[in-house]
Amino acid sequence: QVQLVESGGGLAQPGGSLTLSCAAAGVSFSSYVMTWFRQAPGKERELVAHVATTADATTYTDSVKGRFTISRDNAKSTVYLQMNNLKPADTAVYYCNARGAFEYNNGNDYWGQGTQVTVSS
Repeated sequence: QVQLVESGGGLAQPGGSLTLSCAAAGVSFSSYVMTWFRQAPGKERELVAHVATTADATTYTDSVKGRFTISRDNAKSTVYLQMNNLKPADTAVYYCNARGAFEYNNGNDYWGQGTQVTVSS
């Protein structure tokens, strides 16, 4: 059974930092592109950042460039999102996604249950 379990969310002050983690189980982690999404109240889910299977390529949505860093540790089957200089606009539920990167698994798409991040003074 595939499980993606996010942790590390919580309350932060503007300008503060949080680090999210997503631990995967039941998948060959290194064969999956890992992505963080977020969904704020009343808004659609948006892609925040994603990292290639070998961590040699990352992309970010413009609003988090220079503030957030995505990384992965394939040995630990975990992806991270380091969030610095947080803003109230970063308040959202953050979701971890795993999508198969190769022909044999590119139909696989898994989601975590989400972790709440609230940025407020």
